[in-house]
Amino acid sequence: MTTPPKRPARRGRPGYDLESLLAVAVELFNERGYDGTSMEDLSRKLGITKSAIYHHVRSKDELLRLAVNRGLDGLFAEVARLDDVEGRAIHKLEHLVRASVVVLVDQLPFVTLLLRVRGNSKVERDALARRREFDQIVSDLVSKAAADGDLRPDVDPATSARLLFGMVNSLVEWYRPRGGVSAEALADIVATVAFDGLRVRASD
Repeated sequence: MTTPPKRPARRGRPGYDLESLLAVAVELFNERGYDGTSMEDLSRKLGITKSAIYHHVRSKDELLRLAVNRGLDGLFAEVARLDDVEGRAIHKLEHLVRASVVVLVDQLPFVTLLLRVRGNSKVERDALARRREFDQIVSDLVSKAAADGDLRPDVDPATSARLLFGMVNSLVEWYRPRGGVSAEALADIVATVAFDGLRVRASD
């Protein structure tokens, strides 16, 4: 019986695949800032050589791109599901707000990093462009819900959209998953606070 050839050993400490490497990188980027973190810092934190890191990614920029896209891809996946949400624009908007809270909780370190990028590199500018695209989708939903008569007409739609997701995004500053409320319960709270204030009441 022929012995199958051995696979070449992977460089780096066992257990550090791309996913775990990315998790540690995001932790350091959030702690020290992206510009303040070097590949040397990352290799020391991981306990592996820089060449082992380059086995998975070509550069620090690539780590940043993978990280910020994790949060963005989660948000745009929820946008893609809006066509399946029955009802008016207000129902789609509330669904997107709730789903965005869940994405934020599930991908908390990645979304935290996403919200801190300032456009200092092409990767960051690309991320900001996608954020603006998402913001425009939210603003369009708010405008449509207001036109349908489901949101208060005395509140500017663009301002409402910014305030809605300003509240969602603020969760990265204080929400901690251990011992806290669940993502779904948090989504309920955010939706209640937001939409009870914005929605037109039957008596209005």
